Amino acid sequence: MLFNSFDFLIFLLFVFILYWFVANRSLRLQNALLLIASYFFYACWDWRFLFLLMFSTALDYFTGLKIEQASGIKMRKFWLWLSVGVNVGFLGVFKYYNFFATSFANAISHLGLQVNPWTLQVILPVGISFYTFHGLSYILDIYNKKIKAETDIVEYSVFVSFFPLLVAGPIERATHLLPQIKRKRTFDYAMAVSGLRQMLWGFFKKVVIADNCARLADLTFDYYQAYSGSTLFLGAVFFAIQIYCDFSGYSDIAIGTAKLFGINLLRNFAYPYFSRDIAEFWRRWHISLSSWFKDYLYIPLGGSRGGLWMKIRNTFIIFLVSGFWHGAKWTFIAWGALNALYFLPLMLTNNNRVNLDIVAKGRYLPSFKEFIMILTTFLLTVLAWIFFRSESMSTAFKYLSKVFSQTFFTFPDFKVAAGFITLAPLIIFFFVVEWIGREGQFAIENIKGRWNRPLRWAFYSAIIFLMGMFMRTTETPFIYFQF
Repeated sequence: MLFNSFDFLIFLLFVFILYWFVANRSLRLQNALLLIASYFFYACWDWRFLFLLMFSTALDYFTGLKIEQASGIKMRKFWLWLSVGVNVGFLGVFKYYNFFATSFANAISHLGLQVNPWTLQVILPVGISFYTFHGLSYILDIYNKKIKAETDIVEYSVFVSFFPLLVAGPIERATHLLPQIKRKRTFDYAMAVSGLRQMLWGFFKKVVIADNCARLADLTFDYYQAYSGSTLFLGAVFFAIQIYCDFSGYSDIAIGTAKLFGINLLRNFAYPYFSRDIAEFWRRWHISLSSWFKDYLYIPLGGSRGGLWMKIRNTFIIFLVSGFWHGAKWTFIAWGALNALYFLPLMLTNNNRVNLDIVAKGRYLPSFKEFIMILTTFLLTVLAWIFFRSESMSTAFKYLSKVFSQTFFTFPDFKVAAGFITLAPLIIFFFVVEWIGREGQFAIENIKGRWNRPLRWAFYSAIIFLMGMFMRTTETPFIYFQF
């Protein structure tokens, strides 16, 4: 069930009515309804993998209690590693086994030995990377005595499987979400309206900007041999815009949907393409994942407290693991490594925490220096996205070689250039709205305080009109569902 489908809107309306008009009598009814709705939502993808989700949930619930009850450090570690081992094991089998098997066979072939690896013919369970990380953070927080183990299985199950965040995040923490699940919710009109507003902007980003950019990005990446460097560069820019609008659009819809049920989810994006350096970009891109890796991997490894080589090692580990988290492909690892190389000069010169506030805060426009920094950072991310989007390393290097060839200075292919001309007004409109609203949690959060009611409704109507005009006839999945 896709967010950008009429099935989801009907499902959401039905659950909303039951939640506030039937289950509002007790907290237990509210949570039971959310759990049933979440399991139904997940089963719509593939009901067989629902049992994997339920098993993972039961495992972490049980081991969490055992860690808290254990009297000695050995037993605490036993239950910790049982949970971590099983969860990471499932993730490894479904997501990474084929990658390691084929990579090993390829490496052996260079020695003159031919191996036919046995691979798994199974699909990747949707959302497994996200709900696995929910459970891991919960177990690690209990082990580190940051939280108490949850005794109510329903409340814990809702934390893991709450349907707005189940398949593509944000990656929640028990310290943030569980207290909200344990607290009785009453309908908050202002919160619900804010949620609808955020959902509207998320839908616009997905169906108008991302899906239409995808058409041109797919054209250039799938047939890169036929195009000039200038055309391929445009295609990479289209993909950069696509992946941001697709994933941040999903996050906006998820966060907005949760608000309809009186729940606040973690922020996942903070206008990353307005960043002045790569360090700032990573503080603003997929925030819930970046902070997860920082808290549960980077800091335990020593962070930036050690010597020079430890800092370099930890930086590469965090970026390589981040790339590998996205999928079992060398292109994702290369994408992570390239971002690590971007980040290193900032870290080694102690400039990685210079730009902490939003750019041009309180001003209409950035300074010329800020504009150049934003443009440079955006271009660096565009080049990195080429690896992320390419099917293989050889394809990525061939794509890049054509971008940096003499054909970069030719006029782009007519079909792609025409698509750019068509989309340019929409993309400009999108970035202008994001720029104006960059100090809010989402771009149109503060529109009520700035515009009067007729102007606001005219804007909302224009957004809905554009969605109707430019929505593609087929429902397109969100990019991060594959991760």
